[in-house]
Amino acid sequence: MASKNLLRETLQGLKMSKKGKIKFDPYWAERGEHILEGYKGDLGLSPNCAGVMDRLSSRPLKKSSFLCSSSGGCSPDSSAGSVSDINTINTTFSAATPLKNKRRHLAVSDEMNSETPEADVSKVSSPVSLPAISLLSSKAMQTAGCIVRIEKKHQEKAKSALRLRQEKLVVAVADAASEQLKRFEELMELKQKQEDQSMRDMRDRETKESMVRYEKLKEEQRHRMKNLNLSQKVAEPEQQQLWEAELERQTQVDGRERLQNLHTIQVEILQLNQLLRPSSQTKTDLPPTSISSYSTRGNQLCSQVSVVVRKTAEGQFPSVEDMTMAEQALHEMRALIQLMQEEVVKAHEWKKEEQEQEEKRRKMAALQAQQDVQKKAAQSAQQKAMKKGLQNTAEDSTLKWYKELQQTAAQCAQAIEQLSTTKDAQTKKLKQELQKAATIPVSQISSNSGSQLREIFDKIDKLLSGGAVVSGGKSVSVSQHPQGLDFVSYKLAEKFVKQGEEEVASHHEAAFPIAVVASGIWELHPRVGDLILACLHKKCPYAVPHYPPMKDGTPVEEYQKILGYRVGESGVEDQDSFLKRMSGMIRLYAAIIQMRWPYISKQGSLPHGLNHGWRWLAQMLNMEPLADITATLLLDFLEVCGNALMKQYQGQFFKLMLYLKEEYLPRIEAVTSSGQMGSVSRLQEFLETALQNQQISPPKGQLSSRFWRT
Repeated sequence: MASKNLLRETLQGLKMSKKGKIKFDPYWAERGEHILEGYKGDLGLSPNCAGVMDRLSSRPLKKSSFLCSSSGGCSPDSSAGSVSDINTINTTFSAATPLKNKRRHLAVSDEMNSETPEADVSKVSSPVSLPAISLLSSKAMQTAGCIVRIEKKHQEKAKSALRLRQEKLVVAVADAASEQLKRFEELMELKQKQEDQSMRDMRDRETKESMVRYEKLKEEQRHRMKNLNLSQKVAEPEQQQLWEAELERQTQVDGRERLQNLHTIQVEILQLNQLLRPSSQTKTDLPPTSISSYSTRGNQLCSQVSVVVRKTAEGQFPSVEDMTMAEQALHEMRALIQLMQEEVVKAHEWKKEEQEQEEKRRKMAALQAQQDVQKKAAQSAQQKAMKKGLQNTAEDSTLKWYKELQQTAAQCAQAIEQLSTTKDAQTKKLKQELQKAATIPVSQISSNSGSQLREIFDKIDKLLSGGAVVSGGKSVSVSQHPQGLDFVSYKLAEKFVKQGEEEVASHHEAAFPIAVVASGIWELHPRVGDLILACLHKKCPYAVPHYPPMKDGTPVEEYQKILGYRVGESGVEDQDSFLKRMSGMIRLYAAIIQMRWPYISKQGSLPHGLNHGWRWLAQMLNMEPLADITATLLLDFLEVCGNALMKQYQGQFFKLMLYLKEEYLPRIEAVTSSGQMGSVSRLQEFLETALQNQQISPPKGQLSSRFWRT
């Protein structure tokens, strides 16, 4: 019977809970439904609720109902009629009314009960009399009563539990206050003893001075006695007395020294005991039981030393055994503190490891889910593009390479977050000096002379190699901070890409001096090269090439940022400004893949050479063109890198140019409006000239061998 009551209470509690709205159907598997189908769907009221709602919304019916129930004169015919009317209303109500909260119905009922008696009388005395019906059935009334009883029972349980918890808390606070008062009394007693000891020390010093004077007098007396030739029988008792006095004095000195050491031990034990109090361990990761055990043992050791100290209150000095016991208590207290600190360190490391593992699992799960979604979207887009002959996205290997570079950049940014967001004045100053040392030389790159360009390169290389460089009249090095190298590498990569975005976009010839320095740094410091690519792909995804698809729920402005547009308070930048920046970054990329720093003794291919340029061009021609963008970027790329690709791939390159002119260019024209045909016409003219002459001229601004001798 008890188990049934408990089950009934549990079900009633779930019914009243906001989380108890899940319906269970054991036959969901046979119907082929999902296990959460009922949870996700809309819930509905029971058909039996319509009658109750109708009665709650009608005050005269409720009034007559109560009159009927109180007088006991309702006829069976009226009851039967009420039931039939309720059934009719239930059918309509259950079909048109969504799920509402039961408490809202009760609130409506309370509002109707608060109406004035005059309104009730006027409604009852109306010419049209409505049939008298009962407000709630006996079963509903019984259910409501059970619910009220269960709520009261749970409230009483909660109040009793809260009262018990408060009593325990009061007892614990009282115990802690009592223990703290005891420690305070011991400290006050210790201070009083120290003052008494200082007074005794002062008296001892006066006694010592008196003893010195006494010794002098004794010496003079002894000298006189020798002069008087006193007998040996008189001299021996005097020497014995002096020896006993000296022994007593030495005993007093040793006793005072032991007493002073005992007071020192007591002070240290009391101070160490403060570290074991629970209030000082609130920020540790130790469990409360462990902290309580340490605190209890510390109080026991304090009590042992206090017992020894009380023995000295009667003017006695502590014995050697007392000092041994006090020293053992001190050693045990120190060991207890060390053990607690080791446990705190272990608990902190364990918690940190758990957090790191949890964060790693969460990131891996999110990354896996994102990769699955992107893979499905890419496959779907690729299937659609295959039907039309071209792809809408890059190849899987290209996308994988792109994602790896973005992950590398994200990890580097996370590693330098502490240095980037520091609030320490000295560290912030070091950050600014490192940033200046990394970015100012890149801003000074120009085609004025080869010697100046070499000085800039050597300064950047020295900074990345850990050497000290002078910036703003101060010497700075990446070794001055653990994240210094990562910070400088990341800022260098951002600055190189920004130069392409701004300087090269305005002056196309500036691409080559910037590219040759970037290529040389890339070859000596590959991590910087990977960060340059990652920053370039983030600002210009067409350098991958990659056309990021718009995901569901992504705001338009956020998607435009992903495509490379600048979005500010004034809105999105215009198309001409956007194309100008993209052209500058593509020109810088085309220059990097063909340039090499001439003073490097390494042999072999570049870390990111012309083969990547061929890959980029082939990938662009395998993807559906974009209006205005594809033609502009293809022309910029071929003007800078076309001559180098022609020398490298010769006949294959011109076959690709022929395909571009005859097959791909018509596709570009098909998606380009009449107002955007300028870039298409320039690309067509470039291709016709190249195919007619079977030659592509070297780009303007290319660095010659003569430049390096200046």
